[in-house]
Amino acid sequence: MKTVVSGIRPTGQLHLGNYFGALKNFVKMQNDANCYFFIADYHSLTTHPDPQNLHDNVKNALAEYLAAGLDPQTTTIYIQSDLPQTAELSLLLSMHAYVGELERTASFKEKIRKHPDNINAGLLCYPVLMASDILIHRADFVPVGKDQEQHLEMTRKFARRFNTIYGVEYFPESMPYNFGQDLTKVPGLDGSGKMGKSEGNGIYLADPDEVIRKKVMRAVTDQGPTEPNQPMAEPIANIFAIMKIVSHPETYDFYLAKYNNCEIRYGDMKKQLAEDIIAVVAPIRERIADIKANDVYLREVVEAGAAKARASADETMRNVREIMGIKPF
Repeated sequence: MKTVVSGIRPTGQLHLGNYFGALKNFVKMQNDANCYFFIADYHSLTTHPDPQNLHDNVKNALAEYLAAGLDPQTTTIYIQSDLPQTAELSLLLSMHAYVGELERTASFKEKIRKHPDNINAGLLCYPVLMASDILIHRADFVPVGKDQEQHLEMTRKFARRFNTIYGVEYFPESMPYNFGQDLTKVPGLDGSGKMGKSEGNGIYLADPDEVIRKKVMRAVTDQGPTEPNQPMAEPIANIFAIMKIVSHPETYDFYLAKYNNCEIRYGDMKKQLAEDIIAVVAPIRERIADIKANDVYLREVVEAGAAKARASADETMRNVREIMGIKPF
């Protein structure tokens, strides 16, 4: 069975793009692969950490992902800082990571441009820590977006370098897994691009009903088609794309026919879309609230997940130490 590793930083909230995108596919693969899912609290410390909010952010992320379908019975779910073996592997891998290649990473350049007052070693070594998150479980596949592809390629480079230096074939070269045709891309409500946290154009799984209605009603539209079967402008195509994901096919077909016949009333369509989104989000939002209120359950999940993750990590570190010549007397 293939091993898959995925992680998220405990910042922001899950939105429809996350839910219908990689997450639902990751949930599907839980029974078909050996899956590790971690909340990357170490990574969040690289840029202006807030000790008052860090634990709450971890708790929120854990509750949201559990509510959205991650199953602790089939997936190993853990907090990054509960696995000290990752930090040890990061230290050992850093002995063969070169400053020049770390300084050339796109993410490092972007971070120091945005935060010139906080250019720390953690930012520089971010790719090494990310590689350790992956290699600690000797992952075969890693679900990644475009913004993480360079880091995964560096993970592959570090794995090759380790194997070459020590004359072994120990670390696999983890492959990106983007779900191909199965990946659903959810557009934003601002008329362009995808739904995302930084764009501020998303609907979150924890949003109350009225917030969802207000966001959808503010979605960008145009004056409407002036001739039958007129090609859609991007903002209109985006609204139809979201409706196709969350609404019944009959509802989508009804409004598409209205558009093609120049009879579309965007206000009516938005009201329908808002209610269809609420029908998807409300049950998840309720589960999030229930899970967040159950500290005993959350503790059980992370403790069990940490135990399973440590079993995998302990084996890796025993082998890595022996390969590198770090042996007990």
